[in-house]
Amino acid sequence: MKSFIPENYQSKLNLYETQSAIGLIKHDFPAALEQAVRLKRVSAPLFVDAKSGLNDDLNGIERPVSFCAPATSVEAQVVHSLAKWKRMALYRYDFFPGKGLYTDMNAIRQDEELDNIHSLYVDQWDWEKVITEEERNVEYLKETVQAIVTCICHTLDSLKVRFRQIDTVLQREVTFLTTQELEDRFPDCTPDEREYRVGKEYGTVFLIGIGDKLASGEPHGGRAPDYDDWHLNGDLLFYHPVLDIVLEISSMGIRVNPETLDRQLTLAHCDNRRELPFHKLLLEGKLPLTMGGGIGQSRLCMLLLGKAHIGEVQSSLWDPKTIEMCKKAGVTLL
Repeated sequence: MKSFIPENYQSKLNLYETQSAIGLIKHDFPAALEQAVRLKRVSAPLFVDAKSGLNDDLNGIERPVSFCAPATSVEAQVVHSLAKWKRMALYRYDFFPGKGLYTDMNAIRQDEELDNIHSLYVDQWDWEKVITEEERNVEYLKETVQAIVTCICHTLDSLKVRFRQIDTVLQREVTFLTTQELEDRFPDCTPDEREYRVGKEYGTVFLIGIGDKLASGEPHGGRAPDYDDWHLNGDLLFYHPVLDIVLEISSMGIRVNPETLDRQLTLAHCDNRRELPFHKLLLEGKLPLTMGGGIGQSRLCMLLLGKAHIGEVQSSLWDPKTIEMCKKAGVTLL
């Protein structure tokens, strides 16, 4: 998707109101999430040791931003996300089943293609929770997804009380579909086209099963092999009428156990990771069973405030064409 501003688009809020509304979202939503999912806020790193195995590989092709830190004699990498770090933190902090943590995660993704919903700067609420073996199932995943969506809708309700001009409408009930069901239903469509069709039809959708190959022999999307269980994960999607697109707000799932990590490392041809500290602990069964995910802060602000460009709710760097296009359309980039 290339950057564009819809014809006749006008922000519902002025610049001052937008900043106030962002502040409300970033106060109310994590507070609701903390209560609903039983989480405790913790501090998180901006960068990790490149040799620790703690940085996440996302789709497996993104290059981390790296720098040499002479005082530490290690190569540091700016985090892509915190999936593996969070699980290690739960182990170190001795969290018990039913409790978890969340944190503000900030990342730099230098290879990101810039458009209305993608930026070089990524901000999200990263969360992780210890679960039991009995909770490693699709039903528990669905319960948690619905709880998160309820928190999002409650935050929207608070916004509408404060800012009467906001007219965003969200579907509060989540439609759950597997990626295989999507492929069976739309065999001639690309994964993105499938997501758009069901997102527009249902409003709020959670797609289950990302990373493994489907019946066609192709995966619905890429997912690193060493954090999510590919059969117990998914993406939370909302239809965003301002842009007529489906907006992914969260990627989350139940994490790999020793058996699924072993399988997925082999399938992804990543057996070289088995000797990394994190992976060794996990394969030896020493890390807790967990579930977790990331919830995009700027994307959630876009969705709730009815914004057309992510640059309206976060400060980042943009190419000259985007800057000029937004200027002509009367859109202020922060």
